[in-house]
Amino acid sequence: MKTIITIHHTQSVHHTNGMVGSWTDWDLTELGINQAINIGKKLQQELSGRTFIMYTSDLKRSKQTADHIAAYLGLKPISRNELRERNLGRCCGKSVHWLKENMELQEKTVDDRLFSDAESRRDVWNRLKPFFNEIMTNNERNIIIVSHGDLLSVFYAMFMSLEAESLNHSEIFGLPGGVSYLHENETGKRIIKKISDMSYIK
Repeated sequence: MKTIITIHHTQSVHHTNGMVGSWTDWDLTELGINQAINIGKKLQQELSGRTFIMYTSDLKRSKQTADHIAAYLGLKPISRNELRERNLGRCCGKSVHWLKENMELQEKTVDDRLFSDAESRRDVWNRLKPFFNEIMTNNERNIIIVSHGDLLSVFYAMFMSLEAESLNHSEIFGLPGGVSYLHENETGKRIIKKISDMSYIK
């Protein structure tokens, strides 16, 4: 059986100042640091005696979340740029208000882009797919992934064996600090046992 625990990075500065997250490299807030520490403490108790490997997005808010959690699990996070949040192009470094006032296209499908230099959700799908295939076919049985909301919604669709186009109609939406438990059993059946559980941050 393969167990995958996904963790949406905890509260970041961009959650509090009205700025766009995306590829802008924001730090965690003090609250976000405490949330990550709480996740680490709770996972330390839950995962006692089990060996995990941890992957994280290479953006600061994800790496900092991973580092605080990993300190309690005795792990060294592995940074993977495939786990970065979606690149929203020219609005990086701008405010959410600026984004809403200046977006070039209102997204309706996975192929739409808010800005001509941004990633579509299909672009994110294609960026993530090789990493997803790697972890689903290798011998790692216990995996922790620390990443971002938009990226993880794509990951969950892949895990459920859906096509990219499914995101036109539905998706699993998580919150910062949410912890999810996913399993693939011996027959290859994939099961989501827990999704965006916010109790870990408290």
